Amino acid sequence: QVQLVESGGGLVQAGGSLRLYCTASGSIFSIRTMAWYRQVSGYQRELVAMIIDGGTTNYADSVKGRFTISRDNTKNMVYLQMNSLSSEDTAVYYCKAELRVSGTTYFAQYWGKGSLVTVSS
Repeated sequence: QVQLVESGGGLVQAGGSLRLYCTASGSIFSIRTMAWYRQVSGYQRELVAMIIDGGTTNYADSVKGRFTISRDNTKNMVYLQMNSLSSEDTAVYYCKAELRVSGTTYFAQYWGKGSLVTVSS
C-alpha cells in the first residue's frame, strides 16, 4: 500500500522559515510529479508548488520567490522550503504524488494526510 507522510510543520513567527518533508513509500514503480497543496478551513485547496521528475517546477504566484520545492528521487521524497512566512501562509499543507504502483500501467494521485503550518504575527 502506497503512503505519503508529511513532516516538518509547526508554529513559526512571521518572517521566519520552515521546511516541510514528504516521503512516499510502498510498492512504487515510478513517480512522475510531486506537489504541495495547502488548504485553509472554508477555502478550496490550492496548489502551492509542483515539481516534475526532470526537475521542472511551478509555483503559485503568492509564493514565488519565497518557497522552493525540491525532490530526492532516490528517496522518494519532496521538500518545501518556506521563507519569509506571513500569516497568509497559515494552512494545512498536503503532499501529493502522481505515481505508478508496481504492477500497474497507469499513474494515479496519492495524498498525504496533511501537516499544519501556523504562522504567528
